[in-house]
Amino acid sequence: MTAILNASGCLDALTAPDIARSLDAYVTKTVTPLPRGGNAPIRIAETDGGLLNSIGLANPGIERFLDESLPTFLRLGVPLWVSVGGFCAEDYALVCSALDEHDGVAVLELNLSCPNVEAPSESVPGLVRAAREVTDKPLYAKLSPSVPDIAATARAAREAGADGLSLVNTVRGLALDPRTLRPRLATATGGLSGSLLRPIALAAVYECYRASGLPIVGMGGISSGRDVLELLAAGAAAVALGTILFADPGAPARIRGELTAALDELGVDNADDIRALAHGDAGPSPSTLNGRSMVRATRT
Repeated sequence: MTAILNASGCLDALTAPDIARSLDAYVTKTVTPLPRGGNAPIRIAETDGGLLNSIGLANPGIERFLDESLPTFLRLGVPLWVSVGGFCAEDYALVCSALDEHDGVAVLELNLSCPNVEAPSESVPGLVRAAREVTDKPLYAKLSPSVPDIAATARAAREAGADGLSLVNTVRGLALDPRTLRPRLATATGGLSGSLLRPIALAAVYECYRASGLPIVGMGGISSGRDVLELLAAGAAAVALGTILFADPGAPARIRGELTAALDELGVDNADDIRALAHGDAGPSPSTLNGRSMVRATRT
């Protein structure tokens, strides 16, 4: 069955461990070298069809993460993906190097696309290459759809050493207070997630599957089994739930059931049989991580 993860930052396993255990792998909030308090409040605002956030990568830093958070995450009993962030190649290399010696960390997801902080000084290939030089762990590059050619970015990430892709991160949006007509977020703009993001995510998965041949975790606006079905057809090998987890903590189990029902309606026994169906042919296989089995990355 298709692996279901959470999108980074959309589930705190320290306060909701039972929900985290219902996933096939848990993805942490982004960890940076030094502690970050994040952006000033107000940092979250609901919009029609979505959610704006401007958290700003708030996290305890890699040292406290290793000492305090990681042991708790490892006790969840599900594979652990750690989201890695920073502001230059050295930041990514430092965090990845610190995590490399921990066998319980299955995958490092490189957050290369946060819209709520200053962009790193290096390009995507430079950041991936810096991480690849210090770890043999599988690296997933989390990309933004807000680039002129996301397929070219995916190819560049693959050539720099990425083993997979996470598609997509949020896109920049703005919400105004209905009374004052001023921005509702302290930072004015923030990252938009929710159902409005789904067609953008589908397009990115479709284009990057064909362009890169890498396994893809599709995310963005998933709220039903049918949404998962469509991402699989576009080329995703797994999916991650985001905003829906705030409104429906039981979404992982519900969506698994809906996906099974959707497959039954199509007369399909296995989700693998509809993967990349939108492309009209089998295309490149997304079942390996540059020769590594996906079993290491997610629970089967």
